[in-house]
Amino acid sequence: MTRELQTKLIQPMLTVVLGPILFLQGRYVRLRTPRLPEPRGERTGATGTGTRIRLLILGDSAAAGVGADSQQQALAGQLVECLRDSYQVEWRLEARTGSTTRQSLSRLRRIGQSGPPFDVLLTSLGINDLTRNVGESDWLAAQRELRETAHQLLGVRLLLVTSIPPIGRFPVLPQPLRWYLGQRANRFNQLLQQDLQDEPATSLIDLGSSLDPQLMARDGFHPGPAIYAEWARRAANQIREKFGQGI
Repeated sequence: MTRELQTKLIQPMLTVVLGPILFLQGRYVRLRTPRLPEPRGERTGATGTGTRIRLLILGDSAAAGVGADSQQQALAGQLVECLRDSYQVEWRLEARTGSTTRQSLSRLRRIGQSGPPFDVLLTSLGINDLTRNVGESDWLAAQRELRETAHQLLGVRLLLVTSIPPIGRFPVLPQPLRWYLGQRANRFNQLLQQDLQDEPATSLIDLGSSLDPQLMARDGFHPGPAIYAEWARRAANQIREKFGQGI
């Protein structure tokens, strides 16, 4: 029996057995974890010199910068800062705490119907799908629809998909909830990586191996400024590499 098949068989059984414990632990975490606000700051702008790049950042609370004191310290601000010396960056941040992939897909469609095209789309999605028990197939389908919409409706030429963070290492979560969500996150990320293999205009950003829990925000759940800086650096490198190849 393969490991993949074992996971498919064991996961539903564990969900049933651990269900009451996971439910209570989830409620406990929500009650005791401080609710950090989305940071203040501009969510659209234009800066820099050179080749024009139109950048859209879409997603959840991490995309919105929760855990940073300002947008300058968050993902959007730090990514624009990384790019401004090489590109004329026209950027927009569309992110909201609690957003699932389906909710962000709806937001993306509204943007595509009324707004300008974008060259680059960076997404941060998946953790809210996990915590709301969205199934694997439904999540993958929503991710595929989002990528298709980005390319077809917004003209996106480079799509940067951020993997689900290593929630199994989040210090705020008790066991077995931490282990359970970590296993699901690993599974979702594996499926996503497989899905993206044949999409040359899409790149995966995986921060799992470099995420230091000590650098997370004080809620133990969101990135801190140092993690946002590393995230921005990796995204900027992908943009430089892909645009250098003529995409």
